[in-house]
Amino acid sequence: MLMDKVEALMRDAAETYVLPRFRSLDEGQVEAKTGPQDLVTVADREAEEALIPALEALVPGSRVVGEEGVSAGTASTDWLAGDGPVWLVDPVDGTYNFVPGSERCGMMVALCQGQEVQQSWVLFPIDGRCARAERGAGAEFGGERLGAHAPRPWTEAQGDYSHSYVEEPYRSAFLTATDKTAGVRQGRCSAYAYADLARGEIDFVLQYLMTPWDHAPGQLLVQEAGGRLGFLPGGEGYTPVGRDSRPLLATASSSVWSDYANQLPF
Repeated sequence: MLMDKVEALMRDAAETYVLPRFRSLDEGQVEAKTGPQDLVTVADREAEEALIPALEALVPGSRVVGEEGVSAGTASTDWLAGDGPVWLVDPVDGTYNFVPGSERCGMMVALCQGQEVQQSWVLFPIDGRCARAERGAGAEFGGERLGAHAPRPWTEAQGDYSHSYVEEPYRSAFLTATDKTAGVRQGRCSAYAYADLARGEIDFVLQYLMTPWDHAPGQLLVQEAGGRLGFLPGGEGYTPVGRDSRPLLATASSSVWSDYANQLPF
C-alpha cells in the first residue's frame, strides 16, 4: 500500500538524518538562505536527498519538487503545472524551531497529479505521530480517523498566524482582526498548524507565502477532515501550483470559512 510505504520512507529518513541532529547541531551545520529567519540545516538537505530516489521509485515517471532542491535550482515548481505525478517534499518543516531544539517541527510529503493533491503525509519525527490523507478517502492522525468539528464564532476562535513574512497592508490588518479572537499563536510550522487544524485543536490558520511544500500536504489533510482552504477575499480554492504570495485562510470547519473571511478586511 502506497500510504504505508511512503510513511515508512519518511520514518527512515527522520531516524537516519533528522533525529540524530535534534538538539545536536554544530555551528557549521546551519545556514541562512534568504534571510536570518530562513534557515537550512544538514538534516534538511540529507533527508531530502535520501527521499528523492526512494519516492521516485515508488511511482514510475514521477519527479520530486523539494524545498531544498528548488532553493538550489535542481528542481522547479513549474513541474506542478503538468499532468504527471509530482512529489512535494519538505524534509524539515519548521527549521526555525528545529535549530534551537523545539519539538514543533515536522516532515511533509504530498503526491500531486493533474494539479491536485492526491495523497499527503505529515510526520512529527520527535514524537513519532503521523497524519495521512487520501483524496476522497478521508484523513487520519496517529491511526485515528479525523472528522468534522463543531464551528465556533470568530470571537471564540483560536488560530495560528505566523506574520513574519506577511507584507503590508495585510500584516497590520490581520493583526487587528485576530486581536478580536480568543487567541492566536505564531507557531512558525505549517506541519503543526495544519495538523492541529485538521484535529480541531485550533479553528483557523492564516498563511501568506505560497511555497507549495508548506501547504499542499496540509490542504488535503484539512479538507478530508471537513475543513476548507481558500484564498482571500473571494475564496478561490487552493491548488499546488507555483504562484505568487497571497493571503490564504484555512478553517477547521468548512461552514465558517465565509464568516471568518468577512472578519479579515481587504
